[in-house]
Amino acid sequence: MGRAKTLLAEICNFAFSKGAESLEIEYDDGKLVVFAGAGNTGVSIASFKRSGQEARELHRDLRQASKRAVNAMVGGRPVKLQVKRSESFGEDVFRVNAIPSAPAEQRFTAKQGQYLAFLHHYSKIHRRAPSEAELQEYFQVSPPSVHNMIVTLERKGLIERTPREARSVRVLVGPEKLPRLE
Repeated sequence: MGRAKTLLAEICNFAFSKGAESLEIEYDDGKLVVFAGAGNTGVSIASFKRSGQEARELHRDLRQASKRAVNAMVGGRPVKLQVKRSESFGEDVFRVNAIPSAPAEQRFTAKQGQYLAFLHHYSKIHRRAPSEAELQEYFQVSPPSVHNMIVTLERKGLIERTPREARSVRVLVGPEKLPRLE
C-alpha cells in the first residue's frame, strides 16, 4: 500500500501501542525530541536533528494535525490523533493524544462499504492502493464521484491518505468489519 504512514502516525503507533497515554514533542539542544508520557512519567523515545529531513517532516505533520485531527491506526485500531500546539521560549511545543474512533460497522453506508472492500482487496492483491481512475472504472462512476467518495471516507475516519502522495489510501476498518465485495 505504498508508504505505511506519516512519520507522526508511525511514532504514535509505536508509543501508544507500548502504553503511552500522550506524546509531547519539543525542541531541545538543536533537536526535535519526542517524549512519551504515562501518568506522571515521561520518557524520551526519539530525537531528530533540527535541520534534518525527519525533523522537518515531523514538524510539518504536527502543524497539519494541530489544525485538524488525523486518522491513524494504533495497535491495529482506528484512532484520531488530536494535536495541541503551544509555545515555549519562542519554540513550538506539541501534545498528541489518541482518541479511539467509534465502532466502524455503524459508520458507513452500503455503498461506502463497497468502496472500502474494493480498496482493501485491491491493496492486498497489488500491494498498493488503487488509483482514482481504477476506482472509477470498477464502480462505473465519474471522476468527481470517486473523489467525493474518497474525501467522505477520509472525513469519516474510515481511510487515511498521505498528503501529496499518489496511491496512499489506507483502510482503517478491520477486514472482518468489511462487507463482501459485490
